[in-house]
Amino acid sequence: MRSIIPALLVLPLLGLAAQAAPQGKAGLWNIVTTTQMPNMPQLPPQVAQMMKQRGIPDMTKPIASQICMTQEQAKMDPQARLSQAGTKCTTRVIRQTASSAVSEAVCHGRMEGTVRTEISWRGNVHYDNNTSFKGSMGGRAQDFSSRQSGDWVKADCGAVKPLRAGPAPGR
Repeated sequence: MRSIIPALLVLPLLGLAAQAAPQGKAGLWNIVTTTQMPNMPQLPPQVAQMMKQRGIPDMTKPIASQICMTQEQAKMDPQARLSQAGTKCTTRVIRQTASSAVSEAVCHGRMEGTVRTEISWRGNVHYDNNTSFKGSMGGRAQDFSSRQSGDWVKADCGAVKPLRAGPAPGR
């Protein structure tokens, strides 16, 4: 389970690799992620409770979070963020318009497999992203999809600390 969580934060970047314009706006973002994992077995209640106590989110429900993105991260190339996250992907743009993109990537490293991403955005303050992954992470077979939406809130992140490396919201 722990191997899946970091990947969910990295996968939306693949759709961003299809574009050359800025990837997002620096500041505080509200993010909602919903994941479907068809092959994941039902967890016994005691295991679910233990995960909750350890701060591991319930992947069967939408996960709301906030991230703080610095100006440097907003300008960083998406492929560079993937490399920092230990994954190298070769991305192929399937379709691109002024407000959306569909891409497919073959990844190697911590993630081995194929990712398909569809992203649409409104300027640099909102995005919707659908990502599916089929392959392995840490040697374990994975097959899941993720739906994510993000909204820029404000330039001041308040108490939310900037991301160390990883995802940036849609442009």
